[in-house]
Amino acid sequence: MTYTNQNMPQAGDTVLVGMSGGVDSTLTALLLKQKGCRVIGITMSLWDGKLPEIKSDKPMKEACYGPGEEENIEECQKFCKEHDIEYHVVDVKEQYQRKVLEYFKNEYRSGRTPNPCIMCNRNIKFGAMLEVAAQSGIKFDYFCTGHYARIVRPDEGLFGSQNRPFMIAGATDVSKDQTYFLYRIPSSVLEKVRFPLAMMKKSEVFELARQANLDAANREESQDFVGEEYFDMIFSDKPSVPGDIIDLDGHILGRHRGIEHYTVGQRRGLGVSAKVPVYVHSIDAKNNLVVLAPNDALNSNALIADDFIWPGDIEPPEGSVIEAMVKIRLASKPVPCKVERYIPEEEDASGNAPSGAPVFTGQPWKITFDQAQRAVAPGQSAVLYKDGVIIGGGIISRAI
Repeated sequence: MTYTNQNMPQAGDTVLVGMSGGVDSTLTALLLKQKGCRVIGITMSLWDGKLPEIKSDKPMKEACYGPGEEENIEECQKFCKEHDIEYHVVDVKEQYQRKVLEYFKNEYRSGRTPNPCIMCNRNIKFGAMLEVAAQSGIKFDYFCTGHYARIVRPDEGLFGSQNRPFMIAGATDVSKDQTYFLYRIPSSVLEKVRFPLAMMKKSEVFELARQANLDAANREESQDFVGEEYFDMIFSDKPSVPGDIIDLDGHILGRHRGIEHYTVGQRRGLGVSAKVPVYVHSIDAKNNLVVLAPNDALNSNALIADDFIWPGDIEPPEGSVIEAMVKIRLASKPVPCKVERYIPEEEDASGNAPSGAPVFTGQPWKITFDQAQRAVAPGQSAVLYKDGVIIGGGIISRAI
């Protein structure tokens, strides 16, 4: 299938730019201003100040959620004032607490590995922030951010339909590809979204920022949604429940300090001794167990994912098998796979799942790898690509 890149904002268009104080979003605003667009800067305020600021001799990593927010906003205000750009800060603390932080904690406490950035993009940055902006009377033709991705439309109907939804495709700089984080944004929202850095490399962005004497060119890039220093504090609302660490045969190897501190594939910090290197194979939340195994035992041939998102809500036809590429985590390379509807064998003739069977959010899908993949982690996202374009994605329910 072929796709057409969507046009960027033109001179005279009103463009709302999501700004963080970083080099990508700051340069995005500057380039659009230079192009003759009416630029409006906007920053979402997330930090509620409930966690105490950590004093440390070590420099803390830049993070989306943390006490550095006030400084980031001041930098955005300074830039916008210097370039005659209207600027707004919108308060989405309550939405962030509920839809990102609570999700993050609940997933870890359920023995799953969440990706908060994906939920933040869907629910906050491309959700609540735009809703609050609209309620405040801010009108715009396009919403732009400094993400490295493209917005495209298929040249023919998707999956045999007549619909040509707005979709997300990879950017020129493959090393900075951020499409994995964006897959849950609905096509209806993408219609007004553009990514002006899509055709640029990170090195070019820094060079242009330096030429423009932007303070943001000297800033460290944000690495996480929250600094690792705050992890234990975020989970301090409830005491951790220690339990057993076991092997695949059920032998007790040691004690864990709470399942929220472990992820599938983890090797460091396990606190057990074994004859061969062992890794977290799985987490049994029901029985409060962390299961370890040698590296080879972490391979899976397939996975089941649910809570699926399809562009324009257009699902593949029933009975079809889709060939695609899949990423099972941000750091993994896309690998060939086959995708088909999953019908749980446990269902009875009436379509009701018996007690104890997995509960799915929507239609589950089975993704079978051409080659076995290591450390498939429930809670992470399986994102499907075809011809470099995202054709769907969902939350991993379990490995097979």
